[in-house]
Amino acid sequence: MNESLEREQAAALEMERRRLAQLVLRSMPDEGMRESRLPGLGFARANSTSSCVSSVYEPSLGFIVQGSKTLRLGDKKIVYEPLSYLASSVHLPVLGQVIGASGREPYLAIKLSVDPQEVTDLVIEMGDRAPTFDPDMPCPEISCGLCQAKMDLDMLDAITRLVELLDRPADAPILTPLIRREILYRALMGEMGPRMRKFALADSQANRISRVIAVLKNRFTEPLRVGDLAGLANMSESSLYHSFKQVTRMSPLQFQKKLRLHEARRLMLSEGLEAASASYRVGYESPSHFSREYSRMFGAPPRADVNKLRGEHRESA
Repeated sequence: MNESLEREQAAALEMERRRLAQLVLRSMPDEGMRESRLPGLGFARANSTSSCVSSVYEPSLGFIVQGSKTLRLGDKKIVYEPLSYLASSVHLPVLGQVIGASGREPYLAIKLSVDPQEVTDLVIEMGDRAPTFDPDMPCPEISCGLCQAKMDLDMLDAITRLVELLDRPADAPILTPLIRREILYRALMGEMGPRMRKFALADSQANRISRVIAVLKNRFTEPLRVGDLAGLANMSESSLYHSFKQVTRMSPLQFQKKLRLHEARRLMLSEGLEAASASYRVGYESPSHFSREYSRMFGAPPRADVNKLRGEHRESA
């Protein structure tokens, strides 16, 4: 591609990005995160940089429109910049930090929740047209549950058209499923397509691990029996451990611990539970053990952390 054409394409991408940023700002006049009227479509805005925030990503596509952010999944770090998008193929506990944001140019992001069955159905329909992983390509993280790619003009146009449907409620019920499908198709046909495909194929290791993750998410309060999980995935315990760590960058025990602590934090914030009650609810037998692990993960003991979060919420309200 010659330099002149590259400049034209870069200019077109930037023009479309700015238009999308204005649409997101109209939907997000204030900081925070919120779901839109369209199924599975949400927005995030931050007017300043942030400290590390722990959260659990669901299967989704995330699009950076403005600003930048870092994500940490276990030992993996991703720098997430404008015109990039991220695919989370399974539920994953991550640490996120907004590193590029200001009052004049706030951090803006779009999240599109994805039903894994949608991806599987589309992969089956695409058949041989879907790109497959080339073993000669240097890609050691092919099985990681979190991957990043650059938006091209077609993907950016599709996302913009989806957000525009917020201003066209009469068209939204018919066009939303069509544009969602187009976005998934473009992701599958792009550079992250082989990764997404691995999680969609029923006989793949990545898909087996995704089923184990679904069980852990639904039963994280129960004692962890790796042998039972391995049987569910039709894998040996050592193979499960190795593959699980490839996908999540952590062991099954670490994964379960993070899910428990996230849920305990939610119970204290949303339902007003005391730390001891929350710890028992999520499967801890010792409140002191819970408090130590909570402090290591969130940087403060349960009561201090929850009081701080409540104070931040009152200030932003």
